[in-house]
Amino acid sequence: MSNHKRNALSLALAVALSPVLAFAQSTTSTTATGQTGSAATNLDAVQVTGIRRGIENAIAVKQDATSVVEVISAEDIGKLPDVSIAESLARLPGLAAQRVAGRAQVISVRGLSPDFATTLLNGREVVSTGDNRSVEFDQYPSELVNGVTVYKTPDAALVGQGLSGTIDMQTARPLSFPDRVIAVSGRYQKSSLGEAAGVDEFGNRFSASYIDQFLDKTLGIAIGYAHSDNPIQENQVGLYEPWTTENTDNGNRPGLAPGVAFSDGIKALRRTGNNKRDGLMATVQFRPSNSWTSTLDAFHTEAEQIDTANQFEVNLSNFNGGYTPGLLISNPQVNADGTFAGGTASGVYPLVRGMYNKREDKIDAFGWNNEFTFGNGVKLVADVNYSKATRDELNLENNLQLTPMPQLDTIGLVVNPNGFSQITPGLDYSNPDALFLTNTIYGSGYGKVPTVEDRLKGARVALTLPAPEGLSSVFADFDIGVNYADRQKDKTQAEGNILLGAQGDANIAADLQRDRVNLGFAGIGYIPAWNVPAAVERYMEFNPVTDLDYLIPKSWTVQEKITTAWLRANINTDIGVVGVRGNIGVQMQHADQSSQSNYFDRSRPAGQNVLPIDAGKTYNDWLPSLNLAFMFPHQQTLRFAAAKQVARPRVDQMRAGLEFGVDTATGRPGGSGGNPLLDPWRATALDLSYEKYFGERAYVAAAVFYKDLKSYVYTQSVDDYDFSDLLASYVPPPGMVAPVLQTGTFSSPQNGKGGTLRGLELTASLPLDMFTDALRGFGVQASATFNDSDIEILDPESASSVGSDPIALPGLSDRVYNFTAYFERNGFEARVSQRRRSDFIGEIGNFNGNRTLRYVVGENVTDAQVSYTFSDSSAMAGLTLLLQGTNLTNEPYRTYAGTTDRPLEYVEWGRTYMLGVNYKF
Repeated sequence: MSNHKRNALSLALAVALSPVLAFAQSTTSTTATGQTGSAATNLDAVQVTGIRRGIENAIAVKQDATSVVEVISAEDIGKLPDVSIAESLARLPGLAAQRVAGRAQVISVRGLSPDFATTLLNGREVVSTGDNRSVEFDQYPSELVNGVTVYKTPDAALVGQGLSGTIDMQTARPLSFPDRVIAVSGRYQKSSLGEAAGVDEFGNRFSASYIDQFLDKTLGIAIGYAHSDNPIQENQVGLYEPWTTENTDNGNRPGLAPGVAFSDGIKALRRTGNNKRDGLMATVQFRPSNSWTSTLDAFHTEAEQIDTANQFEVNLSNFNGGYTPGLLISNPQVNADGTFAGGTASGVYPLVRGMYNKREDKIDAFGWNNEFTFGNGVKLVADVNYSKATRDELNLENNLQLTPMPQLDTIGLVVNPNGFSQITPGLDYSNPDALFLTNTIYGSGYGKVPTVEDRLKGARVALTLPAPEGLSSVFADFDIGVNYADRQKDKTQAEGNILLGAQGDANIAADLQRDRVNLGFAGIGYIPAWNVPAAVERYMEFNPVTDLDYLIPKSWTVQEKITTAWLRANINTDIGVVGVRGNIGVQMQHADQSSQSNYFDRSRPAGQNVLPIDAGKTYNDWLPSLNLAFMFPHQQTLRFAAAKQVARPRVDQMRAGLEFGVDTATGRPGGSGGNPLLDPWRATALDLSYEKYFGERAYVAAAVFYKDLKSYVYTQSVDDYDFSDLLASYVPPPGMVAPVLQTGTFSSPQNGKGGTLRGLELTASLPLDMFTDALRGFGVQASATFNDSDIEILDPESASSVGSDPIALPGLSDRVYNFTAYFERNGFEARVSQRRRSDFIGEIGNFNGNRTLRYVVGENVTDAQVSYTFSDSSAMAGLTLLLQGTNLTNEPYRTYAGTTDRPLEYVEWGRTYMLGVNYKF
């Protein structure tokens, strides 16, 4: 980089950095101003392979970036070591995963809920199969992802940026490879929880990739396929929420002293099934000259998860069908915190339940990008894209009890906050001939058929222009562009009771029975297991509907049309011996959001009481941003970033669906629902990062960040809500004498008070032969993140789960640690990785299909892999043998209500072992 005259901006930067510059100039006499010095050049000449290659590729991208970024780079095509990209992301500094069904699924960036991050695929925003925006990353096979860049600071030209971060997954670009590549891999895996209920403990993965170039390397193609078929094995004990401390003198809990915290029920289950996933990636790249490159991308993934949970359940709220005698708690054990810890419950009527879930997800994404390079540094980029996601589910449950009714039982209970709580029944529930499908205390069964469809289409035009002569001493060029995105998300949820057929009470026939399930981990022993959907078809009737008053608001459509325009100036200058790169710019977002749904008016005649509701708004956001990277001698980089950021509200919060009614005694209206008029989360962010590089082999970094959230979206009750629009068609029922008021209480998501979030991130990636040649081949990657926030929220919808006091930010762990130790030498590789996070508030889907907040106990998940790659001189050149183990310590998943001695869930998914091969032609 050559020296130029300093204009006003250069002088301002020099003044701001004069103390640092003085120190740098006093400690070195070098004149190197580039990113890498001569030492780095020599090191770059060393060819590396395996895990080191992936690490060094990632370091090179991070070092060249103008933003604060974290990077994943595959060590070779199809060779990211994890089952899905979610596990790989969870190892990056400042990122943490929340496990669902034993798999890392959603990602929190810098202590914020997954909803605050945006996910891109090849630079384009993608849809999701969930109810909201957060992408379920376990749907993306790691074999089809060639790299990931996580932008922790935005810039004006980053379209689809999130407030906490932007996660951009990239697939292979065939013209970036020098030669043809053909790679295949296979894995055979085993779950440590063993076989149960007709599902074995074995699974498999297979992938194949083909990359080639034609027509004198002007045409390139990349095709990848990945398949996985993995067992689902889960042991769980759960307690009802909320834990309550109501006075027990009312007879609800005889034998228990007033004020003791108590859960109204307990259950234990074994879940078994399979999760199948197929992914396909294809890219065609055409570059007939240096002035035109055309790239066509296609990505497809589909997953099918089928599982059955066989469950033993006891209601402890004196609800046993009204039989005598009722509940009596004997010999209660109460800890020092006033929480019930065990005892004997008599007069209860346990239930044996079968729950079946079938979920089918499909995602398709297409993009066509054309890049034109003209003379004098002018570049034009045109991009069009389309993505669609669908989710179809079938949830069935049916209930069995001992007959003739009632068969009241006496149950021993031990509540264990740090392990499986124990349930010791007095009767035998292992004989399937003694249990009947019947109208139990919970009915005979219930079912749901939710569906989601998410579509997004977009187009982008961007132009790069060289800086005018008068500004070229500071600015390299300018970017100007516009992006249009049209997104629509639809959800329907048909539900209904599953009723007994004409035959009445029925014992499930032997041909529908499966091997009994062992709930010995919870002290119960064996219970029957059966084919739930077949039992529903043979003995029961299920006719799900959407038009009941409580179901109507569960179906909705949300539409968003987002126009983004930007202007960005790219900085490239010198201040003495310090090179300065970066950008300054502004992004304008115009949002047009709306939602359509229905509501049920109980005052109107049948057939006329379902009324439409359609609402929305438009708004603009101006988002300035600044990114500066100061490149000091000795490969030291100091980064500073400042920006205004937004994150659009959760999609389900923007739904128009609502429930509405009028209190006939007072005339006061009331209701609850979504809010299509929500503003986005808005924040001002500051970042400062210091990075020291050692060529591309290693680096250490320390970063601090600060976010001032201007508002936070959470459910609030508004006491003076104006119901006049809804009341325009309201007809008071006969006999109502109270006047109908125009205002009342409405509970919905609202923009509330925000606060600050701050954090410190420490990172190191070091090959240990930097210190002594005796450690050649050894290396470590480590990061520690410390987060803090003064934001406190109270969400009435979730108060029962987390308590009535204000709570911290969902997704925020105060501490997140990642550590990987590896060894690579002469074809042999070994790595051990550990990711740890402290307690946090997670967002969990409950039985009603809504998200509820729960305290989640921090996790410490350990994985390991060993492999051997045969040398190029070997007859087996290109072959790699490997052995992997995940969740080696069988780390449980635990949630609790308010305090840790009041558990809600204790779940184990077991360890997974994989034996596999990779072969590269």
